[in-house]
Amino acid sequence: MALSMNLLFLVLIISLSLAHLCFADGSLTPQFYDHSCPRAQQIVKDVVEKAVAKDRRMAASLLRLHFHDCFVKGCDGSVLLDSSGTIVSEKRSNPNRDSARGFEVIDEVKSALEKECPQTVSCADILAVVARDSTVITGGPSWEVPLGRRDSLGASLSGSNYNIPAPNNTLQTIITKFKLKGLDIVDLVTLLGSHTIGDARCTSFRQRLYNQSGNGLPDATLDKTYAAQLRQRCPQSGGDQNLFALDFNTQFKFDNFYYKNLVANKGLLSSDEILFTQSSTTMALVKKYAEDNGAFFEQFAKSMVKMGNVDPLTGKRGEIRKICRRINH
Repeated sequence: MALSMNLLFLVLIISLSLAHLCFADGSLTPQFYDHSCPRAQQIVKDVVEKAVAKDRRMAASLLRLHFHDCFVKGCDGSVLLDSSGTIVSEKRSNPNRDSARGFEVIDEVKSALEKECPQTVSCADILAVVARDSTVITGGPSWEVPLGRRDSLGASLSGSNYNIPAPNNTLQTIITKFKLKGLDIVDLVTLLGSHTIGDARCTSFRQRLYNQSGNGLPDATLDKTYAAQLRQRCPQSGGDQNLFALDFNTQFKFDNFYYKNLVANKGLLSSDEILFTQSSTTMALVKKYAEDNGAFFEQFAKSMVKMGNVDPLTGKRGEIRKICRRINH
């Protein structure tokens, strides 16, 4: 009897421990703000719609912020922090400097949410919802956004410099960077499809036009006619900040033309085109999405949820910032 009571007690302790773990791991849920801030998602959507109507490039910029947040210390709003005190902003990193934008839109969303329900909705969650809304507004798929992230108390300039995939990275390096975040090769090919909207600077792909392999020759996997067009506004020196559509066919529409361009050797960035030229696995996915927009949309929604689940701060970790640009004092 004593043995069975002890066993029962042990089972109870383990059960309680597991329950605590499940609660402490703070699994995210789309219903997180249903009671504490029921109008949260509508408020976000209204601000994003207004911002994109004013500036068509903004949708891609806002979607990119969520990527650049999640790849550095997880989806914790660290990308939004300005430099102050001991914090060195991720906005200064190579992937973000001169290109990350949309911070004013996030400020506007946060301000509206603070009026509605003070210190309730995190900046990290705002980024996740804004990314979904930016996708939908431009014609892409929708998904339920799991919520309940909290905001970081710091930033990582080095993490931003080294963890975010770069335009000139090898395919293996990009695969590794995704893998370190728990994202596989399907997620990689699918999430890079977000380059169906937005722009890249001349400095991000210049080497493909003039000196891809250090031999003074352009990238052989870049369509020659397309390359000639790009050279007109991306000279060998100067024009670093000149912008070019990542998808020249439907620059502001979220669709599968990005993949069709890769098949035609008209991907803008080296990191895009290598998906079609350097791996049979990634090539098969590129072909699949080029032929089937529905398959791309379905997987994009799944992969965005998966990326949004990368190392969130939950429970008592982190905080809910009052202003997304700085930690609470």
